[in-house]
Amino acid sequence: MKLGLHVPDFTWPDGPSRLGERLGAVAEAAEGAGFDRLSVMDHVWQIRGVGPVEHEMLEAYTTLGFLAGRTSTIGLLTLVTGVVYREPGLLAKAVTTLDVLSGGRAWLGIGAAWNEQEARGLGLPFPATAERFERLEEALQICLQMWSDRDDPYVGAHYRLERALNSPPALSRPHPPILIGGSGERKTLRLVAKYARACNLFPGPDLDRKLDVLRQHCEHEGRDYDDIEKTVLFNFDVGDGRNIDSMIERLQDLAARGFDVAHGSVKDVWRVTPLEIIGEAVVPAVAAL
Repeated sequence: MKLGLHVPDFTWPDGPSRLGERLGAVAEAAEGAGFDRLSVMDHVWQIRGVGPVEHEMLEAYTTLGFLAGRTSTIGLLTLVTGVVYREPGLLAKAVTTLDVLSGGRAWLGIGAAWNEQEARGLGLPFPATAERFERLEEALQICLQMWSDRDDPYVGAHYRLERALNSPPALSRPHPPILIGGSGERKTLRLVAKYARACNLFPGPDLDRKLDVLRQHCEHEGRDYDDIEKTVLFNFDVGDGRNIDSMIERLQDLAARGFDVAHGSVKDVWRVTPLEIIGEAVVPAVAAL
């Protein structure tokens, strides 16, 4: 099993004046500890469950570019980009740029978006749910076309590209991996089966059913279920080492149920020490799962 670090909170000691320094140190420590990937949210305001909307929030792709410069091996992605926040041609260009400048470490993490409050607040488009999913599928098609050797036009119901030119091309082959976030059984998991390399599911009592639904969609799409990486959100709280054994047991259970990656936030990550503890005790223990 692999581990991924998600950084959803930037309200850290000393405030914005030291945020770049602390975030760079976190990225370097995560890579040194053996985390496979590093993600940030694609939000412009802080989200419920993490903190008040007024708390600090960094723009995702600027942040990933900064993190690329502080690391050399760890994968980089949003968890996940809201499809309506960026035109798909520009999104493909941003992920390609990150991939080229990071040496082939970019992922496209993408979803249908959900935070109407922040979208309305900053004047971002936020159509109805059905349209957002239509746009999500078209955006996936556009990104895949721009990561191919085709630069011909794309004409969809919502997006029109007169020439899908993307130069330089991405370094990742055949293209940057696509992760689709969300657990929706009718639409989201169907799109995973059709387009994605990985899913990202929310933890809960219905996880096994979600995997069964994904398997059914794979059968319908003619996709090998085992080719899709199953990732699940996971909160890491080492408790200064006290929680390590229980954490490993939970990870072992997830691996036994078919999950390949546990991806989530680390409590007090700005201290860096929790990452070092995970690198010493958890990463080696789950590496063979």
